[in-house]
Amino acid sequence: QMQLVESGGGLVRPGGSLRLSCAASGIIFRVTAMGWYRRAPGKQRELVAAITSRSTTNYADSVKGRFTISRDNAKNTVYLQMNSLKPEDTAVYYCNALVRDSLYAAPLPYWGQGTQVTVSS
Repeated sequence: QMQLVESGGGLVRPGGSLRLSCAASGIIFRVTAMGWYRRAPGKQRELVAAITSRSTTNYADSVKGRFTISRDNAKNTVYLQMNSLKPEDTAVYYCNALVRDSLYAAPLPYWGQGTQVTVSS
């Protein structure tokens, strides 16, 4: 059974840094795109950053220059390095991955359980 396990959230002061990790496990032939989304209180879920299997990246305008997404294909893991954090970055962060479980299978989306990031003084 496929699952995504996230770690690295917590409480940090404005200007601080956190690193989120998300590891995929289960029956995996190939993990294609991976990404991080977030949902702040009272707001819709939004894409924060995404990375393809060839490491092409895409960022929300609000995090460009502060957040960096990366991945380790050998470990089926995606990371989100968050620097210069602001109170408006406070949200539950969710990992997403498109996973193929065999050569001819279409990629299916999976979600992590979410990890809380709180930026406050």
